[in-house]
This record gives sequence, structure tokens and C-alpha cells, in this order.
Amino acid sequence: MLYREAGQFKSDYASDQAIFPIAQDRWFMAIALLVAFVVIPYTFDEYMLQAVMIPFLIFALATIGLNLLLGYCGQLSLGTGGFMAVGGYSAYKFAIAFPEMNMIVVFALSGLCAAFVGIMFGVPSLRIKGFYLAVATLAAQFFLQWLFNKVAWFYNYNSSGTITAPPREMFGYMVTGPEATAEVRYILTLSIVVVMALVAKNLVRGHIGRSWMAIRDMDIAAEIIGIRPMQTKLSAFAISSFYCGVAGALMVFTWLGSVETEAFSINESFQVLFMVIIGGLGSILGSFLGAAFITSVPILLTNLPQAFGLEMAIDLQKHFEVMIFGSLIIFFLIVEPLGFARLWQITKEKLRLWPFPY
Repeated sequence: MLYREAGQFKSDYASDQAIFPIAQDRWFMAIALLVAFVVIPYTFDEYMLQAVMIPFLIFALATIGLNLLLGYCGQLSLGTGGFMAVGGYSAYKFAIAFPEMNMIVVFALSGLCAAFVGIMFGVPSLRIKGFYLAVATLAAQFFLQWLFNKVAWFYNYNSSGTITAPPREMFGYMVTGPEATAEVRYILTLSIVVVMALVAKNLVRGHIGRSWMAIRDMDIAAEIIGIRPMQTKLSAFAISSFYCGVAGALMVFTWLGSVETEAFSINESFQVLFMVIIGGLGSILGSFLGAAFITSVPILLTNLPQAFGLEMAIDLQKHFEVMIFGSLIIFFLIVEPLGFARLWQITKEKLRLWPFPY
């Protein structure tokens, strides 16, 4: 009864093709954004913002980037951590070299650097696919991690080999550095993620997204109807790497503050891949759902045993994390390959027909 589109007539093509054509979806999204921008910064403490919300948003952005490549274009990549490293180190070099540059410009330039690197490593996708493409992107992951670890110029010849986000100010507020509050860093991260998620949603609804999905479904048939595989695949790698690069820059400047190359290891690539699989391939909403689940499981495993008076060793918690993630991946691959996003879609379809769900 509460979720009906009956009586909501569309008088033009634009309203019929809107991102949220049903009024209830628009209300739900407006409420969610209101809570995210107004309620959470003033009700959550520093731990919740710094350890939960900011990493959730950053991983959601990286998951959107990988989902554009894997879920929409069908190109398997295991180099997400490497592309995030490109964005993080590029943002650091730009911020150090140009202290007066606006941080939004720094993040955009870091994303462009990651997009350029993504195009270079996306060239093999023109000839290979599937497992062999995954191996090629895996080589990119190891090469980029080795490069940033061995070439001292990237971390300004620091003896420790780490990069530290310098303090920067925007609109009169410190947004990076030790003086930046968790609330300000959260608002900055949230604003960037919301804008980029909206752009991604519109991309996949336009001719670029349709070209990606045609290549994903059957590349030979897509080429026959006039879609150029080279431009389509390289654009997917470029845009996906751009999103991952911005996520890596945010990881350095708004979350960790100081990182080593190990922060962008192969584990990060697998973790983002798990988020895509569990959240849902080919779904922007699924990217957020997968990131929310993966980031919340370690926190639940840490706090739930204590709530029941049980003590669990840290190494045992890690083992449980791996077991849960592995079990869920197998479950979703067998039962529901489209993940949480498909389950949410089915729930909405049943609500539309309630009390007579099929």
C-alpha cells in the first residue's frame, strides 16, 4: 500500500526516464541524503565517522569504479588496489608541488592520472578476456605496488617510505591534516561520493553504458551493430580507474592520513572485488550495499562477542571474516549472482503487488 506507482502518470519522456521515476523512491533518497548530510555528522562520534563511515564511502566509490568495468562492461580486473595507489600518490605529489591548489582539483587530477594508467593496462583487453585479462591486471597491481615502493621520488625521498597528507583548507575549514575534524572530512568525502555516484548512474543509463553492456553480453554482436570494441573497452578502463584513483586519494587525505604502499596491496583489490560480487554486478546501489556489508562485518565481529560477554582473539576474528566472506560469495554466485541489489529489487517488486506477491 505504501509502495505503489498507481496514479503517478508521466507526461513526457524525460520524467519517464528519470533516475527515480517513482515518488516513493525520490522520497526515500531525499531522506537518506538528509540523514547522511545533516544527522550523521552531528550524532555520530569521531570513532564512528573515522573508522566506519569514511572508509565505507571510500570503498563504495572504489566499488563503483570496479563495477563500471566488471559489472557493466564485463572486463575482469584485479588491479583495483594499484589504481587506487596511483590516485593516492598522485594526489600527494600534486598537493606537495602546488600548495595553493584546491583539493577538489587535486582529487580530479589524481583521478586523471589513474585513468591514464588504466588505459595503458587496459590495452590487453583488446586481445584477451576472462582469466587471462585478470592475470594481466594482476600484473599491473604488482608492478604499480613495486614502483611506488622502490622509486623514492614518489614519496619525496622520505626515509620511512610513507606519504603523509599535508594540511589543506577549503572554504575556511581544514579538510586534511591532523587539524581537520572527522566531521569535515566526512562531509567532504560524502559530497564527492554522492556527486560521482550520480555521474556514474547517468553514465550507465546513456549511450556509453549501453555500449559497455553490449560488449559485456556479446562483443562480436556489439561490433557488428557498430559499437567499437577498442574505444568502448578503453573508456571503461579509463572511467573505472578514474573512480578508483579518486578513492585512493580520499583514502590518503580523508581517512588514513599517512600510508605506505602496503595500504594498496592485492588484499584491497580482492576486497573491492568481494564488494562487487556480494553487492551486485551491474548495480550502483549494489556497490553501496556491498561496501556497507564488507566494512561492517569486522566491526560486528569485534563488538558482538563482547556484548555477550565473550572474548575473541583478533586472529580468530580474521579467520571468521574470511569464512563469512567466502561462504557468502559462494552463496551469491550459486543462488543469486546479482547480489544484494537483486534481493532489494525483488523486495520492491513484491511490495508493489502486496498483499498478493508472486
